[in-house]
Amino acid sequence: MTITIKRKKISFLEKLYVVEIIKGMLITGRHLISNIIRPSRMMTVNYPEETKPIDEGYRSEHRLMQRKDGSIRCTACMLCATACPADCIHIEAAEGPHAKAEKYAKVYTIDHLRCVYCGYCVDACPCDAVRMDTQVPVDAFTKREDFVRDINYLKDNHGDKDPVSVADYP
Repeated sequence: MTITIKRKKISFLEKLYVVEIIKGMLITGRHLISNIIRPSRMMTVNYPEETKPIDEGYRSEHRLMQRKDGSIRCTACMLCATACPADCIHIEAAEGPHAKAEKYAKVYTIDHLRCVYCGYCVDACPCDAVRMDTQVPVDAFTKREDFVRDINYLKDNHGDKDPVSVADYP
C-alpha cells in the first residue's frame, strides 16, 4: 500500500524566495537589536574572561583514587579495560606488597584519543578506583603521545577533589 503525501502549492513569490529572505532578515535584525539593547540577556559567554560552570555530572578526565597510605586503589582486576567499548585502557598487573591486595596496577594508561567518555570503566570498577569527576575538560595537544595518560598523571589528576575518599576499599 502506497501513501501519497499531498504537498502545498507554493506561490510565485515564495518560489522567488524574496519573501522568505526578508522574513529571515527581520528575525536576524530583531535578535541583533534585542542583544544591543539588553546585552545581559545574550546567550553567549566572553570565553577567556568568563567560563560557564561545568555541571556536576559532566564526565571529564579520569582520575585514579588512592588509599589512605597513598597507594593506588586499583587491584588490576581488568574489569574497566574489559568494559571499555573503545579499548583505550591498558593495564599491566604486578604482585602486590599488601596483604589486602594480591596485585596492583604497575602500568595503567588511558588513550584519550580513543576514549568516548562513556563512563563504563567507572561503573565496572568494583573498588571505586577510577572516577571521571575532575571537572577538567581534555586539553588540546599537537602530538598524539600527549593524549596518552599514564598512572602518574591519573594519580595526580584530581582538580579540587580529594584524592582519598572516605571508604577504603582493598
